[in-house]
Amino acid sequence: MTTAAYDAIADWYEQFASDTAGDYMARVRAQLADLLGPGSGRCLDLCCGTGAHAAELRRLGWAPVGVDLSAGQLRHARTRLPVARADATRLPVVDAGVPAVTCVLGHTDLPDYPAVIAEAARALAPGGRFVHVGVHPCFIGPFADRSDPARIVIDGGYAERERSFRAWSVHGVRARVGAWHVPLADLLNAVTAAGLTLTRLQESGSTPIPDLLALQATKPRA
Repeated sequence: MTTAAYDAIADWYEQFASDTAGDYMARVRAQLADLLGPGSGRCLDLCCGTGAHAAELRRLGWAPVGVDLSAGQLRHARTRLPVARADATRLPVVDAGVPAVTCVLGHTDLPDYPAVIAEAARALAPGGRFVHVGVHPCFIGPFADRSDPARIVIDGGYAERERSFRAWSVHGVRARVGAWHVPLADLLNAVTAAGLTLTRLQESGSTPIPDLLALQATKPRA
């Protein structure tokens, strides 16, 4: 199986997600809780990483199962939830097998996120819910200089979809593992192309310029 980019930084990321980015992760989990809501049954946590959101999913009543390609990340995650090492475009789940799928802060780590959404839709039972929480595709990325929190400078790189290690901060995740950019239209079109119905869309941030975009989509009942 392919070696994942996060394998080399798994221990660093465990501390980063728990300590350095603690306030940010709290905002992320608030979006997750709002859009997923209370429920029961299995919830696939795609790109679960170190399992940082497992406790929140469990608090909502779900039984989370993590999926990630990084063995290094899963070494931490398996202490928090059941996990499987797998490609998110080929999930080890039967058709219509789960009532909920989440992907939190994962889409910029995936070279083909539309294929991941399509696979999530396959795994969802009719009436099931898919929740995406990610960096805002319009204001976060290699094309965005956020060194001044009150003024984001966007360059022509917004149209680029290739993996990039360019980042305004040399201390964050992206300078270490790079990122694939998914423009806003590509993200929303991928949801509808997968046969899901977009039901809610939310923006949030610690400044007037949002840094998170979250969406809720449902699989239509037959």
